[in-house]
Amino acid sequence: MNTFSDSAGTALQLILSGDAGLWAIVLRSLAVSATACLLACSLGLALGAWLGVSRFAGRGVVLTLLNTFLAVPAVVVGLVVYLLLSRSGPLGFLGWLFSFQAMVLAQAILVLPLVTALTRQVVEDVDRSHGEQLSSLGARLGLRSLLLAWDERYALLTVLITAFGRAIAEVGAVMIVGGNIEGFTRVMTTAIALETSKGDLPLALGLGIVLLAVVLLLNSLVALLRRWREHLDGGDLRMATT
Repeated sequence: MNTFSDSAGTALQLILSGDAGLWAIVLRSLAVSATACLLACSLGLALGAWLGVSRFAGRGVVLTLLNTFLAVPAVVVGLVVYLLLSRSGPLGFLGWLFSFQAMVLAQAILVLPLVTALTRQVVEDVDRSHGEQLSSLGARLGLRSLLLAWDERYALLTVLITAFGRAIAEVGAVMIVGGNIEGFTRVMTTAIALETSKGDLPLALGLGIVLLAVVLLLNSLVALLRRWREHLDGGDLRMATT
């Protein structure tokens, strides 16, 4: 396989023939990222909604730290999780290092600031227009944040899809804490890096094609959700003016 066309052709054959090794890696990647996003979004949506409506001393510092965490490299997150889960670390007793759980934890920590920051921005924007009305009706801080988050649920679905795309495309953290063990912790991104270094371009290309397809699907879903929301907003506006 010395040419790109030959490698690409073999990669497509691996995908279409249902190659067991390739699809096992794909399913493991989806499972890790989906579990990580479920954990991160459960906490991030609640925390972001609360930050969007709350006003307290030091809020600016908290938001600055949150935005800083958005730019933390994945390998740094992986290193921190590795130290936490190592035998001498505070969570070493769990025995999670080089396991599915370790990769989930690393991706969840990586995605949490993204979900929190985006949710905070969405809720804060809508709070400026509807927050005072809810407060006048007696809605307290916690209830107000939940009501505003529910009102913007379609926009928050976009946040969830974005978070999943960020998680499944990550390589550095899962490489460090997962160890890229064949059959156990090898996911799409780490397998692509390994197979490319080994010169097994068909498998690397096959995984790359599947990963691109997943990212394309996620972006398409985001676009459809935005159009749907615009359509709903347009319908509500027409009803209000009639």
